[in-house]
Amino acid sequence: MNLNLGVELNATISNAIVERLAEFDPSLRDRPKEDVIRKCSSARILAAMGSLTSIPVFLKIKDFVDRSLLEQMDPLAMNRGMFVPLRRDDQQLFIAIANPWDPVAEDACAQRYPDLEVCKIIAPVAEISKVIETVARTSGPSKKELESIEVDEVGDEISDFNVTTTYEEPLTQFVAQILSEGVKAHASDIHIKCEKDRVHFSYRIDGDMGEKFEIPMKLRDRIDAFMLNLMGLAPEERAKRPGISGRFTLSYLRRSIDVRYERHRTYRGYHITMRLLDKSHFEAKLGMGSLAFDQQTLFEIDRVMAVPAGIIVMSGPTGSGKSTTLNAMLRELNRPEDNILTLENPVEDEIPGVIHCDLKNSSEFKPMITSFMRSDPDIILMGEVRDFDSAELAIEAAITGHKVLTTIHTPRASQIIERFEQLGIERWKIAQTLKAACAQRLVKLLCPYCKVKRDGLSKRDIKKFSLSDDWETVTVFEKSNDGCAECQGRGYNGRTAILEIIPVTAEWSDALSKGTLSPYELELEVRRTTELPSLKTSGLHLVREGKTDLDAIRKVIDMTTE
Repeated sequence: MNLNLGVELNATISNAIVERLAEFDPSLRDRPKEDVIRKCSSARILAAMGSLTSIPVFLKIKDFVDRSLLEQMDPLAMNRGMFVPLRRDDQQLFIAIANPWDPVAEDACAQRYPDLEVCKIIAPVAEISKVIETVARTSGPSKKELESIEVDEVGDEISDFNVTTTYEEPLTQFVAQILSEGVKAHASDIHIKCEKDRVHFSYRIDGDMGEKFEIPMKLRDRIDAFMLNLMGLAPEERAKRPGISGRFTLSYLRRSIDVRYERHRTYRGYHITMRLLDKSHFEAKLGMGSLAFDQQTLFEIDRVMAVPAGIIVMSGPTGSGKSTTLNAMLRELNRPEDNILTLENPVEDEIPGVIHCDLKNSSEFKPMITSFMRSDPDIILMGEVRDFDSAELAIEAAITGHKVLTTIHTPRASQIIERFEQLGIERWKIAQTLKAACAQRLVKLLCPYCKVKRDGLSKRDIKKFSLSDDWETVTVFEKSNDGCAECQGRGYNGRTAILEIIPVTAEWSDALSKGTLSPYELELEVRRTTELPSLKTSGLHLVREGKTDLDAIRKVIDMTTE
């Protein structure tokens, strides 16, 4: 009975929020509830919640937090109720909450401060999580404790590794610290490397490798075995194969974070790479946050997604956000009347209503996609086109009336066509099924607190990158060499995606099939006849806006080409 009441209450609250959003924007009134939530930004949803509850909304709260007050609260309690204390006076305690209908935050504060009136404001979950993380520390063992570890000691298998608790065993506590600090720093990857006379670990943050932290040499094999143990693998597996792939889950402040593990043998030992997939408080949406593409590109993406059958291909190097963008597109396409299947290795972002399938190894691909075609799909997402089999099956799925989304590795969008040809697909098949060729990069953003103003680019840079003369007088910004506390001394803080799209119309498809138009000529024609920007144009636009600098974009884009 209580469970039913809870479900009914959640449904009532959800319906009330949707109705209030429709009041703000009449165009949402006739849309399904799921569609309204998907189309609205988190800021608009919070505004609706604030309007319903008469509670003010603050999108940024970090500068309002009283540090001494924050440190008095238990991080686990704050994470459980998703709240943080902000300020207090003799009569009132001000707190930021994510869910105004959840009594946990108010009860916890009333219990600790019984004489104060609790005053609430609504803030985004991501903002509250950031504040909690500043006081949620996992203390690592001392160097002496690490050196005292017995190398033949074997720990018990850990299925769900909680990295924000305290462990008596120093090695377990040390690995927990490595992982928790990586999550806290928003690292995309953690590397552990063996050299001739040392072992060290480092974090990749915003695309860059950071400082190397030493690990006692005697722990080289123990840490290696511990990591395998997390995935339920025996240490003997190291001798059986040169490369080991796996995954495990860690718990960070009650958040579940997926870790993709890769280990390969090296001349001096091994190299471990762990990719942290933290999707708990992030849901990518086209046109918002890091996917805030320009309006022309967004319109073209929307138009291409409206095509009932064909292939949309996203290209770019590893770590360029291709999968994130495709998943955002899949959210836009997700409708109750459509059967959507995905085939990934691994599944990085689960979407409600979408059936995700995880490939265990490459040999499963062909039988899995063959089974897919018999499962009555409307939309198929294939994680990556790697060989002739995957390319052929993607083309055949599109020819038989399915909408296919996939990725491939090429430097430019126009080279997608040539890459399919290299894999053995005939040009006419590619031309008839390809609806959009896209290329994406992630560009580092300057820290807004310490970026340095500069009057124009140098004549050398203008000539080297074929820029117009007006860049000599344009006010630009560049990273601070010293950085600041906000960016942890890096000069950059976060990344944003830039995208170039080449739509393949019926006319261009026909010209490609007949060979009267090459892929590169198609790219030039798109630039000449449309307002769709290239990667270079989008990157330079960010420079003009003061969001990034030339050094950041030239590391991910070939700036020497037009």
